[in-house]
Amino acid sequence: VFHGRILAQRLVGQETRYEVEVKAPYRHRSPLVSREYLWVPNTCGCPPLREGGEYVLMARRHVNHEHTLNRILLQDGGYARPWTPREARLVREAARHC
Repeated sequence: VFHGRILAQRLVGQETRYEVEVKAPYRHRSPLVSREYLWVPNTCGCPPLREGGEYVLMARRHVNHEHTLNRILLQDGGYARPWTPREARLVREAARHC
């Protein structure tokens, strides 16, 4: 879970790749760098992410069996909401209780 700002987007096959500036990580199992690529399947029911928009994103790190693919993936069960101070507070509180 992290707060990110969408810098750019690009269609790549059946997915959209977003370049994201990581503003604040809230809860993560693997380290995040200041800029990450977020991959979203075009079939995902997620709200569209717009360039310049800031969001709270709950995605997962996807590594294939061969360890040749390591990326952040936002799936249907993921979370993508426009960032607000209230949203950030709720995420921090939820992370503290886990």
